[in-house]
Amino acid sequence: MEEKAIFTTEEYEQTQQLMLKFLQNPNNSFLPEDEIKLKRYIDKQWNDGTLQRDVFGLNPILYALQTADIAVEEIGLKRDAIIATILYNSVVHHSTSISIIEKDFGKGTAQIIHGLVRIQELYKKNPIIESENFRNLLISFAEDMRVILIMIADRVNLMRKIKEATNTEAKEQVSQEASYLYAPLAHKLGLYKLKSELEDLSLKYLEHDAYYHIKDKLNATKRSRDAYIESFISPIQKKLEDAGLHFHMKGRTKSIHSIWQKMKKQKCKFEGIYDLFAIRIIIDSPIDKEKMQCWQAYSIVTDMYMPNPKRLRDWLSVPKSNGYESLHITVLGPGNKWVEVQIRTERMDDIAERGLAAHWRYKGIKGESGIDEWLGNIRAALENNDDLQLMDQFKRDLYEDEVFVFTPKGELWKFPKGATILDFAYHIHSGVGNKCVGGKVNDKNVSIKTILQSGDQVEILTQNQQKPKRDWVNIVKTSRAKAKIKLALKEYEVKDGLYARELIERRLKNRKLELEDSVMAQLIKKLNIKSTTEFYKQVADEKLDINEVIEKYIQQRDYYLNLTPTAPTRSATEFNYENPEEALAASHDDVLVIDRNLKGVDFSLAQCCRPIYGDPVFGFVTVNGGIKVHRESCPNAPELRKRFGYRIVKARWSGKGSGQYSITIKVIGNDDLGIVNNITSIISKEEKIAMRSINIDSNDGLFNGTLVIQLDDVNKLEALLKKIRAVRGVKQVNRL
Repeated sequence: MEEKAIFTTEEYEQTQQLMLKFLQNPNNSFLPEDEIKLKRYIDKQWNDGTLQRDVFGLNPILYALQTADIAVEEIGLKRDAIIATILYNSVVHHSTSISIIEKDFGKGTAQIIHGLVRIQELYKKNPIIESENFRNLLISFAEDMRVILIMIADRVNLMRKIKEATNTEAKEQVSQEASYLYAPLAHKLGLYKLKSELEDLSLKYLEHDAYYHIKDKLNATKRSRDAYIESFISPIQKKLEDAGLHFHMKGRTKSIHSIWQKMKKQKCKFEGIYDLFAIRIIIDSPIDKEKMQCWQAYSIVTDMYMPNPKRLRDWLSVPKSNGYESLHITVLGPGNKWVEVQIRTERMDDIAERGLAAHWRYKGIKGESGIDEWLGNIRAALENNDDLQLMDQFKRDLYEDEVFVFTPKGELWKFPKGATILDFAYHIHSGVGNKCVGGKVNDKNVSIKTILQSGDQVEILTQNQQKPKRDWVNIVKTSRAKAKIKLALKEYEVKDGLYARELIERRLKNRKLELEDSVMAQLIKKLNIKSTTEFYKQVADEKLDINEVIEKYIQQRDYYLNLTPTAPTRSATEFNYENPEEALAASHDDVLVIDRNLKGVDFSLAQCCRPIYGDPVFGFVTVNGGIKVHRESCPNAPELRKRFGYRIVKARWSGKGSGQYSITIKVIGNDDLGIVNNITSIISKEEKIAMRSINIDSNDGLFNGTLVIQLDDVNKLEALLKKIRAVRGVKQVNRL
């Protein structure tokens, strides 16, 4: 159980002092009734008993006031941000609601608190905070830029407070987030002082030995460093004064974090870092004379000390994208030591130190470059004592062409606005995209067309049977996904084309014909199909019936080769069939196992369904005690099972089957004697198959033939039926 947030005497006094400081500062824009309302909310939080000290033992009310103080002093925020920072915990712990706060303190305060709550929801997705995309998502997810500024102030406050914390795990997590997330955010916003503090404190808590090693070295060399700075500055100072410039000079030691980064990058010890400090010349100059006076100071310095031209950095003529303006030169000072000199005006120094102003890098450009534009305007708004009310338009414009979404593992990916589930699938891998059937967004099933929104957590669903469709190109937004879909379609078209051609060649081969490309080309043209590829694709997709294609191909071939018969078609009823002299022997001895492996049982084959070797069968005990064997698909089987289930026995075929069975086949086709001749010719050429009888009837241009044949198993029957179906003019073939 966490310790209750009881105020110590010192904490209570600090709370009162901070409240008084906020309320008495006219720049904070507090209203007359705000003091009473705020105290009422704080009293309610305390009386409800909902507020507890955090994992570091910090008092939440005092902590919130200290965070607000940093937001005011270091960043320049005012009333709405101060109140939102103080009351945020009330909403989180359900002591009050955002709607009630909006009623008492206005829409601006409520909007900031709502943004803070939404940001906390992102953390529940376990994001990879080191990602640049996640930092951009935070900015895009914040409804009000003050949300991000308060978060930075909060993390600075926390890093200052956890020096003596004993919860090592929580301390490390807080420090890592400060290094990977909040310091880069502060840098983006031009809050360089806070950025350096976050970096140094992170190094102090995460790499204790490295931090104190550098700190001790700096302390040990401070006296000699100060003496050198004084010897460097003195002669320059007189020259600048003689030139009539108003200025002040100081030596600034690099931050511990930046020294550590240089040591790692250059793979050297502390003693190997020569530019531990920089001399800064800060000129008090009118805006219209800034550049001229900076270059005048540059001329004076380089006249006295030899410059290194390769190390000249002119951010005076062209400022950095984040608004930084300065002139950097490296000169050879006393004792042949290289010294960096930074020349800037008071205004430029204020920008560099506090990040309170910047220039737009581009006009009217959204997306990545839009970040700089937007943040630049925020800094300008702070400098102009604006409470960020004018920032709404930039918020609307900034990310209008980008969305950021999470993978199930918490990774963050960026897509153009309008991207869909299918874009996400192809971003993973072509194989995943090709088999995508939909996805899950925030654990809800969605279709492949669903448009991604910033903050969504996305999972892809696939099926092995799925194949890319042509309309998918219109569903996706990214060029990467479009290219992958087009490539996959081509690959599948090739596969489908080979399959369809092979299928046609096989069917023609059954009729003793070869596929001729010239004939096929004429047929495709006759069918009004644009290309051979499209034709084979329609065959593969079964949009064209293979039997009709074969018939039309043969017709086209006969016409092409002048083989079309001129003699009138003779009716199938003219067919004359003579029974063969001998019938094949029929034997069924011991080919069936009845019930529980009983052999030699008296049985007969039912005439209603005429089972043959290989058919799934069952036995039916007749009134005489014999067994009638029926096919499982016998038309009488359902009735027998329903009425006489107790007389049903299991039966199965045994051995290899050497007997002959009589079955009946019904064939329907065009009324043409040639078709019947072709069918009987096929049967006559089959080994161990004999036709016992055939009956032909003709009506309305179709013949209806009933054939009785003898064969030895169901496999031969299926092969025969397949060949008869392939005969040109045959419409239907069934076993009775």
